[in-house]
Amino acid sequence: MTISKEIAHLEHSSVKMTVTIRKEDIRSEYDAILSEYSKAVQIAGFRKGKVPRDVLVRKFGEALRGEALGRIVEKAVEEIFEDQSLPAEDRPLPYSRPQIEEELKDLNIDEDLVFSMTYDVLPQITVGKRKDLEVEIPDVQVTDEDISRELETIRERNAVVLDRDDEAPAVRNDVVTVNYTELSDSGEPVAGSERQDFVFTLGSFHNIYKFDDEVTGMKKGETRDIEKTYPADLDDPELAGKTKKIRVTITALKEKKLPDLDDDLAQDVDEKYQTLEDLKTAIRDRLTKNLERRIRELTISRLLEKILETTPVDVPESMIQIELDGRWRNLARQFGVDADEFARRMETSDTDRKLLLEEWRPNTVKALQSRIVVETLIRDLGITASKEETDMELETIAQNTGMSLEEVKKHYEPENMQELLADDIKDRKLFDLLLSENTIKKGKTEKYLDLVQNNG
Repeated sequence: MTISKEIAHLEHSSVKMTVTIRKEDIRSEYDAILSEYSKAVQIAGFRKGKVPRDVLVRKFGEALRGEALGRIVEKAVEEIFEDQSLPAEDRPLPYSRPQIEEELKDLNIDEDLVFSMTYDVLPQITVGKRKDLEVEIPDVQVTDEDISRELETIRERNAVVLDRDDEAPAVRNDVVTVNYTELSDSGEPVAGSERQDFVFTLGSFHNIYKFDDEVTGMKKGETRDIEKTYPADLDDPELAGKTKKIRVTITALKEKKLPDLDDDLAQDVDEKYQTLEDLKTAIRDRLTKNLERRIRELTISRLLEKILETTPVDVPESMIQIELDGRWRNLARQFGVDADEFARRMETSDTDRKLLLEEWRPNTVKALQSRIVVETLIRDLGITASKEETDMELETIAQNTGMSLEEVKKHYEPENMQELLADDIKDRKLFDLLLSENTIKKGKTEKYLDLVQNNG
């Protein structure tokens, strides 16, 4: 078909394309459908394949024009986006389905067909200032306190759990198994709140009702009715400012015996450690590498924020929505359910999915804007990943993971995995360039744990 098109770029990285198809092509497509039906339709009084065209038009004209209209529009849209000469900035995003603006009701075979469609495109931006910027990063060091905290975690993992005497009261750090249920004002169990054989460490507060203090001192087999009032600023909206009655029964009580901090513990962790000092050195090395990685991530993030101050990026709505949907599905997977089931559960706990998505939206938009800046800079600066660089990267991955080079290569055999590897290399080369072109200042002193736990 002979198709002409006019393209107008709208707000929010959206495009309106007005398409015109010549009446000669309209007639040709319509005639092709008539010919097709005249061979296939069977009408009383006519042999199959011998139905005159005027009879077909008289009996099925409206339906035939409707089908012709649908075929013509579908064929035109397919041809437009298969045309390799269409610029990349005018092509729809993979998840942005072109929408016909007006309802096409009937086909006039004696006139040109004109229709418009809108869709989202990848934002086209001009990157503003990216050199001679200055950002401030917290001054963080790995301390002896950090090493001690890691050692305590290791001791916890290697602890021996033993049954307590039946008459022993529950104390902090005991492993407690409980049955519990919420009670109504009349003292009856609240349906759906019951939980059997729930296990937690006393003092961790890893339970819904945070009844650690109230359970302390109870014995195995003991039942206690608890009335607990929660502060208004509690981070759980289901409990904040409310008073709950809970019935708790301890069904099992165990104590943890932590191993001594000595060479034996180091050897139990891994045979490559001969002494406790070897283990401490390994912990310090691991935390230092983790700190360096986090500092680099934070520095890049703040540099991109600086660049965005002079680089407007109008993110299309379809891109935002697909990203939010991905975050929602990831959260659902963390709870071991699909997205629909997770939505149902959220509704029953009075948490509005829309409110949660709106809460995520600013950071989602910011992350998309940063990604678009990165991809634009990689393209504009001509940053590439050579085969030699990807081969070296595979060797580095093998060394860091303890896998053989052959195993790593096999893992990265699929084309999409190779693309991801190349993208990682290009990202790293761009980030190295940004770090070299800008000033990084040390700011306030901050603790290691605060930095690595903060995603901001």
